[in-house]
Amino acid sequence: MITEIIRTENLDKIYRDNGIPVHALKNINFTVNKGEFTVLAGPSGSGKTTLLNLIGALDSPTAGKVFFEGTDISNKKPKQLSSLRLNKLGFIFQAYNLIPVLTAIENIEFSMMLSGISQKIRRQRAKQVMEELGIGELAEKRPNEMSGGQQQRVAVARAIVNNPMVILADEPTANLDSKTGTILLDIMEKMNREKNITFVFSSHDPQVIERGKRLVVLHDGMIESDEIRESIRES
Repeated sequence: MITEIIRTENLDKIYRDNGIPVHALKNINFTVNKGEFTVLAGPSGSGKTTLLNLIGALDSPTAGKVFFEGTDISNKKPKQLSSLRLNKLGFIFQAYNLIPVLTAIENIEFSMMLSGISQKIRRQRAKQVMEELGIGELAEKRPNEMSGGQQQRVAVARAIVNNPMVILADEPTANLDSKTGTILLDIMEKMNREKNITFVFSSHDPQVIERGKRLVVLHDGMIESDEIRESIRES
């Protein structure tokens, strides 16, 4: 049975730029099912990052609703949204967003610490994930001692270590060379295939767009096309 995880209903987002309203999203109706490997594509300013931020509870809509596992999260309290992000969502950002003063393994452990997981268990989990991603040798290195590709793999490890249902990736290959980007996408495809983790990307990278099993193209804040390229397996 196909399981719906995320759904938006008549979603609008309006920002103000020097007092002038900017309609970033207009009447978006969009559903993400378990196991999808979906890419949101479109030119700069099309609304793809805004949509990613709204479905990830990093921002709130001007109008419309966002549902997670059938529950409307549009008007939830900050503490409830924080719990959702911590326990059910993983985030991979273009800028990596690692904490500079922490080592790689400490960065990976950080979300588990916030969840109240014991030091012993979070160290075990972090080591296991680092080995899975082939970055075990980076454990004691700080971000400024790592390459961009290494930092992004640490960011992926941090995103998956809490076993999230969904990973949201905003331009994850933007700062990487093509070879490193390919390695990163191979890792994420493997996680999707073997762990059935749902991925939603925002990207204008042709390599990411080509890998998407579903491609949603946005233009001027609206969905221009929605193409299923490969059916997800039933779960």
